[in-house]
Amino acid sequence: MNTSIYHISLLALLWACIPVAIMIIIYIRWTHDKITLFYALARMLIQLILIGYVLTYIFASDSPYLVVLILSVMLVAASIISLRPMQHKYRGLYLKAFAAIAIGGLFTLLMIIFGVLNLNPWYEAKFLIPLAGMIFANSMNAVSIAAERYESEVERGNLYEEARATAYSASLIPIVNALFAVGLVSLPGMMTGQILSGVDPLIAVRYQIMVMLMILGSAGISVAIYLILLKKGA
Repeated sequence: MNTSIYHISLLALLWACIPVAIMIIIYIRWTHDKITLFYALARMLIQLILIGYVLTYIFASDSPYLVVLILSVMLVAASIISLRPMQHKYRGLYLKAFAAIAIGGLFTLLMIIFGVLNLNPWYEAKFLIPLAGMIFANSMNAVSIAAERYESEVERGNLYEEARATAYSASLIPIVNALFAVGLVSLPGMMTGQILSGVDPLIAVRYQIMVMLMILGSAGISVAIYLILLKKGA
């Protein structure tokens, strides 16, 4: 099988900007928000370019302390971003989000690196950091949806148990949809990347199953912990 991948030039990337430009025009006309998308795109570009250089250094350093530092930064950032849609924020809420994502995410990550992959050494950055990124990001998104929905339900006057059930179900909609769609509607990022790089599709499928399971588990546990902590702090 061909193990080479297509080289993407910076000029070629401009083609991918055409659908985005159309979407931005629609977004601005409908929402009258001229800042959010441009700010988000600028951050995405800067962050990805910087992380490219950072990952090159981390992969070459082979230091467990540096890997732990990077994971800590990722967790802090995820907990802060997860509460972005909230109307009412306070320090304790950020601590709840951090605890939820850290417990749910790190528990799942440990199952993957020591159980599924049996990484040796465990801190092998080229595996650990991308996996942690997928886990923390999906837990972050799930907590974000749950936090916003729970707040809305409480403001409507619903009791804790009702608000919790609605928020928990809503937070898992994107992931459950992905479970239904994978293989039929979409080939997810990790699987697509592996196939494009020449990996046997059957091996790529095993990795993707691992990814889908770790995303569902980490997100579900993180949201549950967050909602439980809201009850304890109420």
